[in-house]
This record gives sequence, C-alpha cells and structure tokens, in this order.
Amino acid sequence: MAEKIATRAAYGEALVALAEEYPELVVLDADLSGSTMTKGFAKAHPDRFYNMGIAEANMTGVAAGLAACGKKPFTNTFAMFAAGRAWEQVRNSIAYPRLNVKVVGSHGGLSVGEDGATHQCIEDYAIMRAIPNMMVVSPCDGPEMRQAVRALLDYDGPAYLRLGRLAVESVTDAIPGYTFHLGQGVTLRDGSDATVIATGMMVQMALKAAERLAEEGLSVRVLDMHTIKPLDGELVLKAALETGAIVTTEEANVVGGLGSAVAEFLAEHYPVPVVRHGVNDVFGRSGKAEAVLEAYGLTPEGIAEKVRHAVKRKK
Repeated sequence: MAEKIATRAAYGEALVALAEEYPELVVLDADLSGSTMTKGFAKAHPDRFYNMGIAEANMTGVAAGLAACGKKPFTNTFAMFAAGRAWEQVRNSIAYPRLNVKVVGSHGGLSVGEDGATHQCIEDYAIMRAIPNMMVVSPCDGPEMRQAVRALLDYDGPAYLRLGRLAVESVTDAIPGYTFHLGQGVTLRDGSDATVIATGMMVQMALKAAERLAEEGLSVRVLDMHTIKPLDGELVLKAALETGAIVTTEEANVVGGLGSAVAEFLAEHYPVPVVRHGVNDVFGRSGKAEAVLEAYGLTPEGIAEKVRHAVKRKK
C-alpha cells in the first residue's frame, strides 16, 4: 500500500534527517512549529532553531541576515503569512539581493478547510512567481517532498516551498529510481489525446481523472510540475506537440499560477488549447477540507470535465 502522509509532515522529517549532513541549515518559525512540523527539528537541534513569534516580517529579515553570514535558513509559517504578511521583506531583503533563504509556506490552498478564506491562501503561487530571482516549488507527495528539501539545500538562492495540510497518497515512489530535480517536471502517466499538467495534491487527482477518462477511450498524459518557476518548458512543449491539448490543475487561483505560466509559455512557443483548472478567482470558504474541494470542483471529475472540453477544442 502506498504511503499516505501530508507533505508538511514529510518536510519536517526531512529537516531532521538532513540536519547533520547540512550543518549550515537553520530553521526559523513564526510560532507555528506544531503546524509547520518544524517541532521535530526544534527538539533535535534547539541551538539551530529560532521561534521568532508572531512576527513574520522580522523573521524574514533575520533569515536574510543569517544567509548573509553563510547559513542556510528555512523560514516557516502559513502560506498566507509567508506570501502575504512578509511579502515586502521577501522581495527586498531576500530576492533582490538573491540571498540563500528558503521561504516555506504551510497550509496552502483550500484544503486548510475550516480555517476559511482568510487562511486559505490561493494566491501564493502567483505572488511568489512574480518576484524576480524567486523559485517556486510545490511537491505532490511525501517522497517527492523529502527529495525536494535536499535539492533546495543544495540550491544557492531564494525559493518558495509550499506545504500541504492534508495527508495524501504517495505516487512518485511508484516510479523506479525516481530522482527529483528542481525545474524538471515528471511524466507520471503517458497519453496521446491530451495532457494534464498538475502541481501539489492535484497530481493525485489528475491521475484518478486519467483513469476515469481511459474508460471513455481517452488517453491522457499526466505531468507532475513540482517546480512552477522556472517552468519546465521543454516538457510542456513536448506534451503540446504530441497531445495537442493541455489542462492545468492547481489548488490555487487560476490567475497567475501554474495555469498562467503554461498558457504564457505556449502562447509564445506553440499555441494549443489550454484549459486552466483551479480556483476560479474567488475566495474560499470554511468547511471540511474534502467538502470545500468538492464545492470548488477541485476533484478528479472536475479535472476530467476540463479534459473533455480541451479535447473538443483540438484542431
């Protein structure tokens, strides 16, 4: 049976597992270590963990200073605060001087559930993607997250990493010898009629949608686009050339995120029908995570419907 774990939990495990190998790693948290899962690192390495309190902007500035001194800081808070409250400091203190800070936003998307619209950050992809020098990463499962943390520790520069609250089924461990590379998407399922490009927990839903569509006679390729910026244009172009129709899916606003990145790229390189699936530029609402996702169409059937539409638009 495939492992089922929240990406935030896998992230916390990775920090602890890699701490000895990377002595420059330091972790900062804005009084949410129980939610961001940095509590394990805090217990194992209290001398390298800093609880900055509910002061996200200050935490970001301190991280910039630590990076300037040769440390590898990871800042941690909810995605809403990482991308929102501390945005100016992320832009001016980290990205502008291109300092080696990893900004980690937990509880991204609608699956935060009961916390409601104020905490359901659906804008973080767009906000972080718009900042020069900033990499944007959103792994889909536990195994991929663990590899992503190592890759980010080896990457010298600013990056935004999104964590999810819900436990999700692992899918990348089914790929023999799978190795994570920043900026390189992964083909999880081949197909010839259309391609679904997914990120985060929508990857698992895309695979389920492809299975359903196969029963209707549609052959659907599924790409795991864990790095939204820089986008793997080579993989996107290959999918457009070979399948002729693209659907993007993300647990985020369709404005400015993965869908926008893919549409912008293909408009300049090889225009084909691109249908964006995600939150349709509206705020979320409070409720059980599964019910909220269902209400907003962030489901396998929601993706399948977009694929049917994209296929009809093919030349």
